[in-house]
Amino acid sequence: MRSRAAQHEELGGRAVRSTIMRECLEDDIGSIEGVHLSQLVPSTTLLVQTMNSLYRVVIVDATEVNVQGGAFFRDPEPASLDGYSTDQPSLKSGWIAVGGMMEFRSRGRRIVTSPVQGIVIEPPSCSSAH
Repeated sequence: MRSRAAQHEELGGRAVRSTIMRECLEDDIGSIEGVHLSQLVPSTTLLVQTMNSLYRVVIVDATEVNVQGGAFFRDPEPASLDGYSTDQPSLKSGWIAVGGMMEFRSRGRRIVTSPVQGIVIEPPSCSSAH
């Protein structure tokens, strides 16, 4: 997995640049193995590194999110994050976890990511800065 600074730099290259304050790149950000979306307050930001892409997921309400990253979300876009799946046929509703593939619904499309390799949660005080 790439360093946090490299993850933020990749997002910066996609014009998301200043929503993440420099001081949030240090010890205030915690890396986690999995999270249930219902445990997160609105405006919480997750940086999710998959095998192929980096996603910025901002919680709106429960499983409703704004997402940017990968080939399908070049610009921030509202979506429903249904959960994650593995190579098994079942969906773990409302969860994102390392090793699983995130499943989004947006504009009538179902988007399944490559496997999650890491999740970083930004405290709301860091992710809300402009």
